[in-house]
Amino acid sequence: MTDTLQIYTDGSFDAASRSGGWAFVVMEADRQVHVAHGAMDGPSNNSFEVLSVLNAISWLEKEAPTSPVIIWTDSAHVVEGCGRWRFIWRGNGWKRIRSNLNERRRTIPDVKLWQELDALLERNPHVRIRLCKGHSGVLGNEHADVAAKAAFARDLQPDA
Repeated sequence: MTDTLQIYTDGSFDAASRSGGWAFVVMEADRQVHVAHGAMDGPSNNSFEVLSVLNAISWLEKEAPTSPVIIWTDSAHVVEGCGRWRFIWRGNGWKRIRSNLNERRRTIPDVKLWQELDALLERNPHVRIRLCKGHSGVLGNEHADVAAKAAFARDLQPDA
């Protein structure tokens, strides 16, 4: 794999059951080379968006560790978290701090996931995280969306 890999990620969440799914789709040029997904209980849609990127980079470390990669997500939360917030959070001891010194330090939702993702991104500087518009016909994004929802739906099915 010599060209830049394009990895599309997505998360799916059902607030009523407090569970969801994550998925990523690896594309090389116009060819899909790998798909992975999973489902579990979790606190929010953002959790599953972060999980999808975390799992994509974990796969990348094992399967294509030197390939240049762009990870596409439709989550502005993930793009901002990876590109800006994680550096601030790390510098603040993984707490959110506002300019008001009298205000308490607040915990970061999904702090363990963010710490793990931060470590993966530090070890893989060739990975770039970019925003793509969701549900707009981008093939990889559409496939990741379907896989995340399918993983979640399978997890809800009773055992046969």
